[in-house]
Amino acid sequence: MCGIIGYVGPRPSQDILISGLARLEYRGYDSAGIAVIDGEGGLGTRKRAGKLQVLRDDLAAHPLADGTTGIGHTRWATHGGPTDANAHPHLADDDKLAVIHNGIIENFSELKSELVAEGYTFRSETDTEVAAVLLGREYRASGDLVEAFRATVSRLEGAFTLLALHRDQPGLVVGARRNSPLVIGLGDGENFLGSDVAAFVEHTRHALAIGQDEIVAITPQEVTVTDFSGAAVDVEPFEVVWDAAAADKGGWSSFMAKEVSEEPEAVANTIRGRVHDGLVQIPELDGLDELFTDIDRVIVIACGTAAYAGMVGKYALEQWARVPVDVELAHEFRYRDPVIGPRTLVVSISQSGETMDTLMAVKYAREAGAKTLSICNTQGATIPRESDAIVYTHAGPEVAVASTKAFVAQITALYLLALHVGRVRGALSDEAIARQVAQLEAVPEKIARVLAGEQEHIEQFAHWMADTRSVIFLGRHVGYPIALEGALKLKEISYIHAEGFAAGELKHGPIALIEPGQPVFVMVPSPTSSPLLHAKVVSNIQEIRARGARIIAVAEEGDAAVLPFADEVLRIPLAEPLFEPLLAVVPLHIFAMGLATAKGLDVDQPRNLAKSVTVE
Repeated sequence: MCGIIGYVGPRPSQDILISGLARLEYRGYDSAGIAVIDGEGGLGTRKRAGKLQVLRDDLAAHPLADGTTGIGHTRWATHGGPTDANAHPHLADDDKLAVIHNGIIENFSELKSELVAEGYTFRSETDTEVAAVLLGREYRASGDLVEAFRATVSRLEGAFTLLALHRDQPGLVVGARRNSPLVIGLGDGENFLGSDVAAFVEHTRHALAIGQDEIVAITPQEVTVTDFSGAAVDVEPFEVVWDAAAADKGGWSSFMAKEVSEEPEAVANTIRGRVHDGLVQIPELDGLDELFTDIDRVIVIACGTAAYAGMVGKYALEQWARVPVDVELAHEFRYRDPVIGPRTLVVSISQSGETMDTLMAVKYAREAGAKTLSICNTQGATIPRESDAIVYTHAGPEVAVASTKAFVAQITALYLLALHVGRVRGALSDEAIARQVAQLEAVPEKIARVLAGEQEHIEQFAHWMADTRSVIFLGRHVGYPIALEGALKLKEISYIHAEGFAAGELKHGPIALIEPGQPVFVMVPSPTSSPLLHAKVVSNIQEIRARGARIIAVAEEGDAAVLPFADEVLRIPLAEPLFEPLLAVVPLHIFAMGLATAKGLDVDQPRNLAKSVTVE
C-alpha cells in the first residue's frame, strides 16, 4: 500500500522526494507528506490529506527550506482517517525526529498506554505516531539513531517498514523492515530507500534487496545493513531491468490503457530467453529438478487476479505435468490447517511479491515442510526471497491498480512452468513440448490482432452500456477463470455489480438472475478443438437468450454457431483450448476500461483499492 522514499546526497531533496512519490502513486493512498533536514540544521515537514497534487500546491504556496536529507510518504489509511493530522511524517523528540511507516503495528495500543503513562502526548490516531514517540524516547537514551531503531523494533509486533531521520544527524536516513517491502537504491555520492524500485529508478537502476528483520542506514557515501540484533548481513544486489520511461504513460490516456496495449509484449518478454530449440529451459530453475520430481501434489496460492491466473495454470499443470493441483486463496490457506508436507509444492503468485496474505501463506508452507516456488513480477521482493525457487514474469512495471498485462504474464509463466515440470517428470515428450511451445510463441501476435481488430468496437458498445447496473460473465473449462477475471475488472474500476460463473452452474441457481436486458458475456470455446464444450456453451446461451438476456459472445474467428443467439460477437484468433484464455481476456480488459472511462472514473486508481496490499 503506502509509498515510501528516502534520500541522502548532494542534491536538493524535495524534488527527488516528490517525483519518487509520484511514481509510487499507483500503490494507492489518501494523503502525502515529506520531511527535510535543511541546510541550517532545521527539520521541516509538510503533509496533507488528498492526492499528491494537494501537497505540491501547499509546498508551492508555502515552501520548505530545502536540504539534502529527506523522507517522503503516501499513506493509505488504516488507523485513523485520511486527515492532515494522521498523514505521515509523524514527529517526536520535540519535533527533531520524523518517522514514516508502511504496515500495521499490532501492539500499538499497549505501547501507547505505556507511553501515555510516562507523560507522552499524541497528535494523531495512528499506530505510526506510537512508533515515532517510542523511537524518540530511545534516541534520547542512546543519542544514536541506528541503536534507537534497534531498541524500538524489538518492541514492535506486526508488519512494518519504518524510515526516520533526526535533525541532529543530517546526512543519515535509517530504515527497518518486517513483513513489508523496502529496497535500497545505490547512486554516485547519493543513496536512496524506497518501498519499491519505482521510487528511485529515475536516478539509479542499481539496487540492493533488504531481508526480513533488517535495519539499513544510508549516508551519501555508505550503506550499512544489519539484522535486528546488530550483526552485519550480506545484501543481494540486482539491476532494475526497466527504466523510468517504462513507468510513464507515454501519451496514453491512462496507465491501464498503456498496459493493455503492452499485453503482447508482456507475454513475449516472459517467454524470451526460456525457449531453446523448441524446448522450455527456465534459467532460474537450473539444478532444481528434485523440486519437481519428488512431489505428489501442487497447491497454487494467490489473491484476486493472481488467483484466477492460478486457476488457468491448474489446467496446464495437470494436463502437461500430470500432477494434481489445487488452487486456494492465500488468505484462507493457513487458517484451515491444510494437509501439506515435503512432497507438496506450493506455488505462490503475486505481481508485487509483497502481498501480505500470500507472503504469510508461503511462510506457513515452508514451516510445514512444503517446497515453495513463487511467480512474481518484481525484483527484490519479499515472497521470492522466502521461496525455494522463483520464476519471474517480465511484464515490466504495472502502474494501474487493476492488473492486466501482469495477468497474462502470470499465465504465461505458469504455462512455461507446466511444460518444464512435464519434461522433468517425464510426462511430456520433446515433440509434445515443441508443439505447445509453438502455440505459446504465437500468442503475442494473436493478442495484437485482438487489440487491432476489436478495441474500437468494444469501446463503442462499452460507452453505450455506461448506465448498466449489473453484468454477468460465463465460461466453461479455462473460460471459467476468465469469466471471473472479467467480472473482477468491472467491479474494480467501474463500481458496478458483476459476477462470474461456471456456465454449467446456471441451472443450479444463477439463472434466476436473468431478466430481460441483462448483459451476459459468454466465453465460447472453439468449435473445432473443443466441440463438446462448444455445444454445451451454445446451449447455455440459448437458455439465457430465451429469458431475455443480452448476449456478448467472445468467440473464435469463423464460429458461425453463435451468430443467431448473440447481440455482440467479439472475435479472437483460433487457438488450442489452453491458449484461448490469453486471448479471450483481452476484450474483457478493454470493456472494463471502456465502461469505466465512459462513466468518467479514474481507471488507474479506483476507490478503496491499493496496488500492493501489504497488510492481512
